[in-house]
Amino acid sequence: MTAEAEFLAGRSTTAARAQGNRVALLGAKRAGLAILRPLAIFVPVFLVGTFITFLLGALTGLSPAYVQLGEAATPAAVARLNHQWGLDQPVIERYLTWFGGVLHGDLGTSWLSGVPVSELIGQRMAISLSIAGLALLIGITFGVLLGVIAALTATSLLDRIITAFVSFASVLPPFAVGIALIAVFAVSLNVLPSAGYVPPSAGFGPWFTHVILPAIALSLDTVAAIARQLRAGIVSAYQENYVLGATLRGLGSRRVFFVHVLRNAAGPSLALIGLHLPNLLGGAVVTETIFALSGYGVFASQSALHGDVPSVQGVLVVSIVIVVVFNLIVNVLLNRIVPSAARGV
Repeated sequence: MTAEAEFLAGRSTTAARAQGNRVALLGAKRAGLAILRPLAIFVPVFLVGTFITFLLGALTGLSPAYVQLGEAATPAAVARLNHQWGLDQPVIERYLTWFGGVLHGDLGTSWLSGVPVSELIGQRMAISLSIAGLALLIGITFGVLLGVIAALTATSLLDRIITAFVSFASVLPPFAVGIALIAVFAVSLNVLPSAGYVPPSAGFGPWFTHVILPAIALSLDTVAAIARQLRAGIVSAYQENYVLGATLRGLGSRRVFFVHVLRNAAGPSLALIGLHLPNLLGGAVVTETIFALSGYGVFASQSALHGDVPSVQGVLVVSIVIVVVFNLIVNVLLNRIVPSAARGV
């Protein structure tokens, strides 16, 4: 090899390395933006959400005296308890003190029981997250499966059956589905428990049998929403020019589907999953009541009924954090999976 050829080869290698470094930097930049953009939204949402949460509690006019003493409260006792809990301070000062505690994981103390709110929520969070998490998993699994089958058999009898099923499932209230599931699987067939909860530490089987019915009751709306959205996305993606181009280049149907169709069609469905988590957490109140579960939703409802303001505020703060963090994860996944999202489109 001549000196000129060696020089050109070395130059090509250097150029290739530089190109690879630029691509790596671009990928790192996109990944960083995928995280920083949602974080830039998370901070103001968290600040505004916590302030409104605290302000609503302050505007109720409730106090520990109302919860602990009831109608027997005297003005002197009310003033003493208000001073003890710091309720005689200005609202902004109370908010800053409370918010400082929130940043350190201190959600205050329950007026009703005197137990730290974070401890009370932690005891019940496992129940609600087990149900909501399993419901989300069921919704994603069967929603994707039905959506893909319906799209690949578009306009056929099977597509019409699936469309009719998801339309029917989307209007079924979770409490009605829960009652029907109890009647069939717990009363008639006697194969699953109708109420109660067993922690995962007691074994996967007992835990699963106690959470599967409430999870199914909560999941039907998610199944229907994902199936409808994914079917529409896949049908639309097959009509795009890039799919036609990939087919003309001789790519296999399976590669075209997974690389070009499904990746581009999954964006709206993935975003929809982030929007459905608040519905699952909110629906847990009714579902937990039906299945006699002392979870997060029941705790929030009972705290509100008893006027336990710190507990209600703690529940709202935890809900804000869970929903925003989950949507942050969804945004990161969108940027990794969907090409247009990675380009900022």
